[in-house]
Amino acid sequence: MTSRATTADTDVVRGSVDFPAGFSACFSGSYRPEDVCFLLKPIPIDFTPVAEKERLIQSGKRHYSEMLSPECLPSARYLEVFHQALAMTRDRMARALLDLAAIIAAERTGEITLVSLARAGTPVGVILKHTLEDVFARPTWHYSISIIRDRGIDQRALRFILEDCHRDPAGLVFVDGWTGKGVIARELKTALADFNARQGVTLDTRLYALTDLAGVGVAPSDADYLIPSSIMGATMSGLVSRSILNDQIGPDDFHGCLYYEPFEPQDLSRWFVETLREAIRAQLDAGYQPVAQPVDSSAARDRSARMLADIRTRFGITNENFIKPGIGEATRVLLRRVPERLILRDPDLPEVAHLVQLATEKQVPCEVDPDSPYQAISLIKGLSDA
Repeated sequence: MTSRATTADTDVVRGSVDFPAGFSACFSGSYRPEDVCFLLKPIPIDFTPVAEKERLIQSGKRHYSEMLSPECLPSARYLEVFHQALAMTRDRMARALLDLAAIIAAERTGEITLVSLARAGTPVGVILKHTLEDVFARPTWHYSISIIRDRGIDQRALRFILEDCHRDPAGLVFVDGWTGKGVIARELKTALADFNARQGVTLDTRLYALTDLAGVGVAPSDADYLIPSSIMGATMSGLVSRSILNDQIGPDDFHGCLYYEPFEPQDLSRWFVETLREAIRAQLDAGYQPVAQPVDSSAARDRSARMLADIRTRFGITNENFIKPGIGEATRVLLRRVPERLILRDPDLPEVAHLVQLATEKQVPCEVDPDSPYQAISLIKGLSDA
């Protein structure tokens, strides 16, 4: 069974960007227009139940980007766990945002245009924009666009940024929240290399993130720590779904999305931005000095390769897409895929309390591995078991 979700005739909202006369192309979701310009096309879509979606993906009949499963509001207990997690890790995220902003400000001497990868990169992009402007006095534009594994980046959106909004190619910085195995970072590198060759431009193909577990991008850290925005869904991302690429999207369209209008009373997107801006100000008032030096990525690359080899051997997994390392990736599996098991280094660690809660709610087996290089790893259930 499928259920129909619509955009409820979502209005197009112009953000704080320079559009050609008479052209309204982006909307800001539930964020303020000056926070972000989503270059996504709100569309209606028939929801596909999670188990059916998994079967279609693994059988090769449909690509995951063609479908969307129903997204539920977090339970009262999960929200309680989230607020506890935020209280624990807010200051660490604030310092990471300051460091990442310092890295970007040091590398970009001209204009800065953040291009966050919807949707996990969007909250980070919004707060980075404010940090670059408030702390580093650097005027910053922010767009959020789609990138899809095995389908590439939305080249129509990139052309719009460069040709219609006249942004300097040298100023573009591609932003995400974190990396897991590095799949999206590699997808970005390949897609931008192709775009550069086709368009005759030179875009920086690197991915900038708060933490880079795979050693494939630019980040102030490679630690698997809890980024609070990573454990929530639409209500932390401007009420926008992950991006959609199906037969409703024409050659001149941006990739699609669903706007979750019914979730508006429970939305935390703007609140989260202001909470982190306050935390950033508190860190600076306490004397924190941002570090404009990315972490050396070689250790993370080695650690990631060893982990993947070990998990494949231990569990007989041939498809690496079934392995999702790190707190952020593990959470997304429990929220919107069919998990086979959850592996935790320490189930009593407060930073993984939300994963324990989700595993309990969804009756997912939880295994403890004190030698794991990551705080959490989720495994997706194979088709033969699903």
